[in-house]
Amino acid sequence: MLLSAKLPSHKRNSGFTLLELLVVLVILGLLAGYVAPKYFAQIGKSEVKTARAQVIALEKALDQYRIDTGHYPSTEQGLSALNTRPANEPRWQGPYLKKAVPDDPWGKPYQYRMPGEHSEVDIYSLGRDGVAGGGDNGVDIGNW
Repeated sequence: MLLSAKLPSHKRNSGFTLLELLVVLVILGLLAGYVAPKYFAQIGKSEVKTARAQVIALEKALDQYRIDTGHYPSTEQGLSALNTRPANEPRWQGPYLKKAVPDDPWGKPYQYRMPGEHSEVDIYSLGRDGVAGGGDNGVDIGNW
């Protein structure tokens, strides 16, 4: 007597159907659409915070320069006077920064003006857009 094994009448294929894959892709797309804007907004906020911290550090270095020399560097001398002795400045005791004057978080040099329009000296970044004034994405960051 021979025993025959019972075979299922229809065998289910393993794997995902096209519909299941599409549902997963739609869910991932919705999640990415929700998370990505919030993530990139945080990056923008951190750049602004970094610029504010650098402006404060530059202002403190300029104050130390003024204590030593009796005046702030001229607009022509600029922020480089914090690291390099200006000509005819015998009371300079710098450098006043441990490293070179940094660029702003968007890779542009900080602006310096003496006398300033907003305070005794103005130190500022033109923001992401690099244009004076600017809106939400290009707001200027300064020591005023």
